[in-house]
Amino acid sequence: MPTLPELLEAAAFVPYALCQAGLVAYSAHRWPMLATHARSGAPRAPWWTPGHAPRVLVQLPVCDEPAVVERLVAAAAALEWPADRLEVQLLDDSAEACAALGAAAASRARAQGVNVRHLRRHHRDGFKAGALAAGLRASEAEFVAVFDADFVPAPDFLSRTLPAFAHGDVGLVQARWGHLNREHNALTRAQAAMLDAHFLVEHAWRQGRRRFLNFNGTAGVWRRACIDAAGGWSADTLTEDLDLSYRAQLAGWRFVFLPDVVVPAELPEHMSAFRSQQHRWAKGALQTARKLLPRIARARLPWTTKLEAFVHLTANVTYPLLLLLAGLLAPLLAGPRAPALAAWLPVQLAIVGVGTLPVALFLGLGQWRAGRRGLGVIGDTALALLLCGGLCWHLARAVAEGLWGGRGEFVRTWKSGRERGRVAPGAAAPLAAAGPRRAGVPEQLLAGAFALLAAWVGAGGRPAAVPFLTGLTAGLTWVGLAAGRDAATARAGN
Repeated sequence: MPTLPELLEAAAFVPYALCQAGLVAYSAHRWPMLATHARSGAPRAPWWTPGHAPRVLVQLPVCDEPAVVERLVAAAAALEWPADRLEVQLLDDSAEACAALGAAAASRARAQGVNVRHLRRHHRDGFKAGALAAGLRASEAEFVAVFDADFVPAPDFLSRTLPAFAHGDVGLVQARWGHLNREHNALTRAQAAMLDAHFLVEHAWRQGRRRFLNFNGTAGVWRRACIDAAGGWSADTLTEDLDLSYRAQLAGWRFVFLPDVVVPAELPEHMSAFRSQQHRWAKGALQTARKLLPRIARARLPWTTKLEAFVHLTANVTYPLLLLLAGLLAPLLAGPRAPALAAWLPVQLAIVGVGTLPVALFLGLGQWRAGRRGLGVIGDTALALLLCGGLCWHLARAVAEGLWGGRGEFVRTWKSGRERGRVAPGAAAPLAAAGPRRAGVPEQLLAGAFALLAAWVGAGGRPAAVPFLTGLTAGLTWVGLAAGRDAATARAGN
């Protein structure tokens, strides 16, 4: 009769192996990206005749952004484009106090001769997608630039992006995100490393291999005909940008990424704001997968493109896989065959290397291409890896909600308006989405459990899992303590 430890070990082995295989497969997706260089290849000369520039609409969707709304409107008003061919819409879903700031900023821009309209809906139906769609109905412009509230486009943004529409099948031109507050703290440095890799490595690869390339929700320009042909903005997912991107490319439109056009923006400085943002992105990606993967499967596309689209849209599944993998270690290491498993140390280290190395190289290469050098690259890569591990509980919940839940609410990301060390007026508002009183508690409990497991297996002469458990413990501790501190600060401010 098998003992209980033997039964638990047998029951855990197959799901553990499947989790490990899934994580390695998703990580291996990074390998081919490492060999692709970020090349623009877009036309630089205007394709329009002098005096006949295309009409451009600049949309600025905001909702209670007191720290950044005035800076945003001023940057849009400073865009270099013929005044009679430029229209700016401040799509303002804010409450009265913040809406007054937006109205004043729009009034100042109009006094400078810029066509700025302050459009208010007094509701948030459809959230950001609803605001963008409502603005489109009030304009007949041929091209539409979109900037989120914390972005600061340079005056030459339009003159550098519009030439890329020389070919009639180009539906979107996406610029790269820069970072106004990269060095503020460890969290912003980790985020910058992740975003640099996303743009300069992943986007470059997608463009070079003609894979699906997603609009990042801001710092991009759409051809109006592309939006209309794809069915317009839809609010049935929390990632309206990803949804429209796939629908547009399924309709035959081509996207262009310009790595040398950089639009600086603010990175979330608080864990509560960052977790809220990542939860929305992860949940929305799975909602988009549910919505569009059947359509992608039926499309006349190479199977490699379909497979990559599946991996792209479901990549956040790695978070529940990581959490489950760590949890299954306990029955495996407690079983009677544990010493034999520990003897496989080279094999275990090889698996960890195959699963972790491509992600680490991916993060490091992104920073290198962004012009960073020295030990800071290694440090920020390590921070990004720890942060990803620390998010496993929070984003596992987001994945479950994306797969089986409803749409949910679009929760905006709190912004400080920080620029060159200066914090804008109004930034001292309570932290948005700081979470309930128990925010960070699940992460802290998991960190304690994995720390005890690491100590137990290390003391028992089974060190193979100790590095993995230690890293996961550190990440969960970071995320849990920071989220709990933000929640306490928000309660004290209220």
